[in-house]
Amino acid sequence: MAAVLTALTAAPALADGLDYFEKRLEPFRAKPSFVAPGPAFDAKKCMEGKSILSIPVSSANPFTANIEKAMAAAAAKVGFKFTTWENQGQTSQWVQGMNAALNQKASLIDLLAGTDPRVLVPQVKAAREAGIPVVPSHYNGVEQSAAVRKTADADVPIDYFTAGGLLLDWAVVQTKGNLNALVLIATGPLSTDSMMAGIESEMKHCDHCKTRVMNFPVVDWATRITPNVQSALLADPTINYIIIIYDSMSQFVPPAITLTKSADRVKIDAFNGTPFVLGLIQEGKVEMDVGENLDWIGHAIIDAEMRILCGLPQAADPKIPFYIFDKSNADDAGHPPALSQGYGDAYIDGYAKTWMLK
Repeated sequence: MAAVLTALTAAPALADGLDYFEKRLEPFRAKPSFVAPGPAFDAKKCMEGKSILSIPVSSANPFTANIEKAMAAAAAKVGFKFTTWENQGQTSQWVQGMNAALNQKASLIDLLAGTDPRVLVPQVKAAREAGIPVVPSHYNGVEQSAAVRKTADADVPIDYFTAGGLLLDWAVVQTKGNLNALVLIATGPLSTDSMMAGIESEMKHCDHCKTRVMNFPVVDWATRITPNVQSALLADPTINYIIIIYDSMSQFVPPAITLTKSADRVKIDAFNGTPFVLGLIQEGKVEMDVGENLDWIGHAIIDAEMRILCGLPQAADPKIPFYIFDKSNADDAGHPPALSQGYGDAYIDGYAKTWMLK
């Protein structure tokens, strides 16, 4: 499948100066602080004998694979069984995972980062009938929770809308308000819709900005991104930025920039904070990444799902923070960058206290 190239809405009538965009970015330059998503509870006591089976969108995606490791580690701290259903992103494999959770009598089924409950309706129904809640995590924006809960039993959302807006804000500042960007997306997950809404919202504040969207299904990233981005850069020599909503796509973009000899004019920003992309910042191949601490995400998802299993109120926002990495602080992530390094460790003690482990 070829990339789909579309244009976003033309520049609006009203606009703001660069200070608007700079102020939007400023709060995300400070090391994240821990905010408890709800009251403290005795996690070890209430999770005794319970289990969670998690089905990631794809085990081949380093972002989701690392979150799965973090979730497993968080579950081990509390002392309950956590299982990852390994798969390569095929719907049939998700179905197999749902069936395995039923057979194993899991207490809760987690659908991580794009495993779509809308294509698993019979399996979700069967889980409900067995008394097993199905919970998509890191799948949808906070504003999309109501829609997701029509299909699933609960959700663990993230503020994708803000993340998308920050990518646009950064690119506007770097191009001094004269942005002509390619926006690389992957449709399917609701998170894409939320991030694109955030980008489009910020576009209303820039009257000299243009963007074009290139859509690459996950299975096509390795084969389609480089040649299609190369063609786009050759077709329009005024493109000066590439915005990537999922940073695991980033590895396929610098080759296109190199082949078109456009490194001086075309920069990249992205979202997620996957370690190898922070390494690309250190190498000067990516300019900025809106990072999420993947270990923090794992703790936050486990926290939310334990609250569901323990009969506690679910917070609307799991309080997963964002942190901007650029050339000024990418070295804090280590050489090579390590999983979840560079964000500070306020969440470690924070969750331990929230779960009454100390």
